[in-house]
Amino acid sequence: MISLKPFLILTLIGSLCSLSVQAQPNLQGGPDYDKPLGSAMEEYPYPFPVEFLPLNIEGEDVRMAYMDVKPASGEATQTIVLLHGKNFYGSYWENTAKVLSEAGYRVVIPDQIGFGKSSKPDIDYGFDLLATNTVTLLNTLGVEDFAVVGHSMGGMLAARVALNYKERVTKLVFENPIGLEDYRFNVPPLPTEQVYQSELKNTDTRKIRSFISNYVVEWKPEVFEPFVEVRKRVTLGGEYPRWAKAAALTYQMVYRQPVVHEFPNIKAPTLVVIGQKDRTTLGRGFVAPEVIATMGNYPELGKKTARAIPDAQLVEIENADHIPHLEVPEEFHEALLEFLGGGEVGVQVAE
Repeated sequence: MISLKPFLILTLIGSLCSLSVQAQPNLQGGPDYDKPLGSAMEEYPYPFPVEFLPLNIEGEDVRMAYMDVKPASGEATQTIVLLHGKNFYGSYWENTAKVLSEAGYRVVIPDQIGFGKSSKPDIDYGFDLLATNTVTLLNTLGVEDFAVVGHSMGGMLAARVALNYKERVTKLVFENPIGLEDYRFNVPPLPTEQVYQSELKNTDTRKIRSFISNYVVEWKPEVFEPFVEVRKRVTLGGEYPRWAKAAALTYQMVYRQPVVHEFPNIKAPTLVVIGQKDRTTLGRGFVAPEVIATMGNYPELGKKTARAIPDAQLVEIENADHIPHLEVPEEFHEALLEFLGGGEVGVQVAE
């Protein structure tokens, strides 16, 4: 076992995207969310002012939501871009953004097209497209060089940004990214219509809460219940089919566009942060249990990733599952700040 220094949503796919079962909140009761929420989460409050970047994709005019958080005082020492996961949206970076702002960083938090408060068009989603949109936003904001932090699906996107814009990415941080393995090796391809129909059926509050609980070691209602509220309320809105279709299309993006094979080509200094309880994978319910048992082993996948990326550092957090920045924020933020500041925070894994 590697010894470490002491410091160190919402697009559900139902049975398509399975997770470890760690937390068990009371699923028999809980609030009844009966107020519809639009597919762009119009009435849902975000922690910082939200602005929109107009884009045209495949002839369709869309708007990309983002938050631009300035440093708490003085001039920014660097810009940090925070990329959300597939089952999340930019507002869940609130605590991380505040920590970075207090440390003197400018923080840019986009909602990718298809997620959060951004437009949900019916387009051919791809990581190259999302990377281009992200850099277009940064160009508009006058940002040249930046560090990028990607969680879950945001880690796959962060890898694509770092690969496509090597000269501009100063540092790269993976936080429990998905895509550390190529799901196509084990999971059969699915028609988009089947994925879409699966999305449309994810409307039961208790099942939504149960799904989200599988992301975390300990259920903290004040932290994680808002994800249940958003997901449930969106299902009641008139534009829910559009939201579900975007979710299905981005599932196909994750499945069809692996980045794991390109990790050795990443040039930016990289930190890999892995909650050791995580067992997130794609495809449970579509492959045999003995195959699923070989997938989503984050303790091993983290080591493999750190070996694949030149000179990457690895931080393993024992008491965290898929969302360390919400589960154990102090440990995650300490490691993040130390790495961004140029310190050695983890270990390099030998070949």
